[in-house]
Amino acid sequence: MSDIPQPQPSEKTQNNPSAANTPKTAPKSGKPRTSSVIQIHPAGERIHPKKADGRFAKLRIAAVLATQFVFYVIPWFNWNGRQAVLFDIPERHFFIFGLSLGMGDLIYMALLLMICAFGLFWWTTIAGRLWCGYSCPQTVYTEIMLWIDHLVEGDRNKRLKLEKSPWNFTKIRIKATKYLLIFLFVAWTGITFAGWFNPIREFVPALFNGTAGGGAIFAAAFYGFMTFLLAHIMREKVCLHMCPYARFQSAMFDHDTLIISYDAERGEPRGARKKTANKEEEKLGDCINCAMCVQVCPVGIDIRDGLQYQCIGCAACIDACDEIMDKMNYPRGLIRYTTEGALKHDYAEKDIKKRLLRPRVAGYGAVLAVVVTAFLVGISQRESMEVDILKDRGVMVRENNKGWLENSYNLRVLNYSENEQILTATVKGFEEIELTGLPEGGLRVPARETVTIPVQVSTIPEYADKGSHPIEFEFTYHEVTDGEPSPSVLVEESTFIGE
Repeated sequence: MSDIPQPQPSEKTQNNPSAANTPKTAPKSGKPRTSSVIQIHPAGERIHPKKADGRFAKLRIAAVLATQFVFYVIPWFNWNGRQAVLFDIPERHFFIFGLSLGMGDLIYMALLLMICAFGLFWWTTIAGRLWCGYSCPQTVYTEIMLWIDHLVEGDRNKRLKLEKSPWNFTKIRIKATKYLLIFLFVAWTGITFAGWFNPIREFVPALFNGTAGGGAIFAAAFYGFMTFLLAHIMREKVCLHMCPYARFQSAMFDHDTLIISYDAERGEPRGARKKTANKEEEKLGDCINCAMCVQVCPVGIDIRDGLQYQCIGCAACIDACDEIMDKMNYPRGLIRYTTEGALKHDYAEKDIKKRLLRPRVAGYGAVLAVVVTAFLVGISQRESMEVDILKDRGVMVRENNKGWLENSYNLRVLNYSENEQILTATVKGFEEIELTGLPEGGLRVPARETVTIPVQVSTIPEYADKGSHPIEFEFTYHEVTDGEPSPSVLVEESTFIGE
């Protein structure tokens, strides 16, 4: 049985094993079966997970490549002569491909965050922590760090041996190579992060010729340092002790949520055996107690102890267990994605409707649908120009040279589009009313700019007695184009103070 991993029991055994140890089990007859506890990850020591190979490992690689393509490559795309995605905080303007958002559009940014939040809640209720296992930045960066470890130092056993070996030229060379690769990775990660908030095609050359701004350099250095700290130094400690999502996920879980589970009914009682052994005669389950599921776990837990908040749903244990089942000629799925209800035989494991048609899923889904609808409707009806009418409080009302009563206003015009626009205006409210102050031919507002201009509204004194009177501004605007312009109309209400 040389091809089946056989762990060596440690000298130290415990009666109450932790999540990182393999627990004692009992045979189906009910009589206790004693076994040594295999201490895979001693408390306080760094976890060195074994590399897992299999279908879910390939999915994780695909997820890492997809998410990092978005992070590292999208900022280099151009759209209409500017960076496709840019959160320009100094200029208070956000660009997301064809969508241009200003400070007046923060409601849409809030709706986007709500969509992400409720989308995560809805997805977690259905499929557990798949986000954590495949797309969470902490998981993704940790996975990349593990790739570097594996590339330079080798797999788990070689890394453990290297850690215990004395410092010599070979160890220094290996460690220096690893940290050089890590430094290059975190440095470029920090630079890319800053490139989401500064035009990256300008920031990168400026960084290397020493003309980059201090704020952008600080952002790049801080994000790079935090990537190194969280993904390389702390790693699983973030998931175990710092991540709030791990703590409140139980509020979204129920017995119909898809989770990674060990089938104790099939696996127990566990125990080592030869590949040719008859498990029925030896009264053993399918689990051979190899502890491979623990060795590959990036957070060092034993999934056979049941669902634990530390589990990030990465499915490394499934790949490891399936590989052992193949070697033993046992069916796959001793550890698998399933639900507590399916394990208890409340319904068939392939009953998708049972998992989806439940009140919690419908509730989160309904809220998500409302927020998505509000976002889409708001974006579709959003004006490319906004006008704020600010009453001049310095002079409430005065008489102009025509003998009419006059009120002064400041028009703050915000052009959210990426083209120059021309604004004209009229005012209503009295039979005789006049608007002055706008340039002849209209106010030209540059792309993505805010322009403030003073205007005056006047009327015959007989129409505006003492007090406040409602008036209405009607603004017409259109982009500056060579062809026939397509004007839009914006109506804003204000008041006129009479004498």
